[in-house]
Amino acid sequence: MKKIVSLILLMFSFLASFAQTAPSPTATAFWDDPLFMFYVVVGFVFVVVLLVLLVALYMLQVLNFMVKQATRERAQRLGLPYKEQPSFWAKLWKESNDFQPLENEADILLDHNYDGIRELDNHLPPWWKWLFYVTIIFSGVYLVFYHLSDTLPLPLKEYENELTVADEQARKLKAASPAAVIDENTVQLITDASALADGKTTFLNNCASCHRKDGGGDIGPNLTDEYWKHGGSINDIFKVVRQGVQGTNMIAWEGFISPEKMQNVANYVLTLQGTNPENGKKPEGELYKPKAAADSVKVQASL
Repeated sequence: MKKIVSLILLMFSFLASFAQTAPSPTATAFWDDPLFMFYVVVGFVFVVVLLVLLVALYMLQVLNFMVKQATRERAQRLGLPYKEQPSFWAKLWKESNDFQPLENEADILLDHNYDGIRELDNHLPPWWKWLFYVTIIFSGVYLVFYHLSDTLPLPLKEYENELTVADEQARKLKAASPAAVIDENTVQLITDASALADGKTTFLNNCASCHRKDGGGDIGPNLTDEYWKHGGSINDIFKVVRQGVQGTNMIAWEGFISPEKMQNVANYVLTLQGTNPENGKKPEGELYKPKAAADSVKVQASL
């Protein structure tokens, strides 16, 4: 029981230390995540299941001890020698490894030696052979289902199916959303604080993993300088967000987020211009200079 209490105290101390960790200035609070309550529920269920398993194991140990004690006392009353029987797990461990007794070592000792080192003629453990047999069976099932009968799709076919589903979702999204008319030709510069806040949330949830939370660039390019690989106007940025860039990690977000959110995040990206984050990635692409007065409008975000 002491082990269970110690484990519970250790888990609570870990949670307390995690809660006391101060987030960085550019990081969003963990509880602001839309899935925060889902994480809490899953974590709670996991802890409860773990505690139930630990209590069940402890009760099993107690029951096993009581049975052994009763058997030992009964043997003493009858004047019989008591020999403790191995547990189920001990038997399973011995059978799965096929251990040979030490007294039989001379029978399985091979004649050859190297530098005084002798070798025993031990067989492969049964668990290893079972695992090998399972891989053979699995490969046969895989061959039948994926290659011979076409019951399950191969990776390429599965990818094409997912693209079809994504296209259908994008079509439904366009038909249902009144903001579906927004595209790279009609996207507009916006200064609305709530729209930019929404763009920031979208950026942190979907873009920060490649461009960093401050836009300084990681896998993706730096978004805070004046150099752009695919153009730096609001129309160019929206197009890249919508269609992605083939051959790179920049996927097409059309079908995953609405056109309005793509407009918001494209405008939020413009607010990162000139922020000069620490350790930002070197400029890539060509220097972009606004060609029209509308492009030169600088969006100021008070977020």
